[in-house]
Amino acid sequence: MGVADFAFYIFAISAVIGGLFTVVSKNPVHSVLWLILAFLSSAGLFVLLGAEFVAMLLVIVYVGAVAVLFMFVVMMIDVDFAELRGQMAKYVPIALLIGVVLLLELSLAFGVWQVSENAEAVRRAVAPDMTEVHNTAALGQLIYDKYIYLFQTAGLILLVAMIGAIVLTLRHRVNIKRQNVMAQMHRDPAKAMEVIDVKPGQGL
Repeated sequence: MGVADFAFYIFAISAVIGGLFTVVSKNPVHSVLWLILAFLSSAGLFVLLGAEFVAMLLVIVYVGAVAVLFMFVVMMIDVDFAELRGQMAKYVPIALLIGVVLLLELSLAFGVWQVSENAEAVRRAVAPDMTEVHNTAALGQLIYDKYIYLFQTAGLILLVAMIGAIVLTLRHRVNIKRQNVMAQMHRDPAKAMEVIDVKPGQGL
């Protein structure tokens, strides 16, 4: 067994273990840490496959931004996780039913899976020749040249989804002071500040 095979088994086992403990960990902070391990292990697998650009994207975007954001949110918000788990217990039968259905669908899909003889030729027809173009440059040519409109459409869909999530989760509470920008812009500077002459030895 060579070094590449040994590294593959190490990354694969750590990715599976990280994903498993992400789900079964009772502490949300520990779940995020296991999720980071799964991301890093997946990035290592991408490096072994020769997809260095995708591996770096996985580390920078998911580990450096998403996972860290999850950790800060979990650590800073005041959520009673014991009560949350108690409410989730009543949905366990539905979740198990959905899991069984998904497993059945996957078994049916992989049971009739057949590899076409022309699959390799079809994949090579889409991507540039890897002997002439580096994989990162080939990925850039596909995304920003051949499929630029589809890529921009996907970005617009994600933008609409983000705005929709913000609008749906926005809650206006009545007991919170909010900034009134127009009132601040049209205020009278003469009335905006009051100078008080404090006599020596006296308080306000």
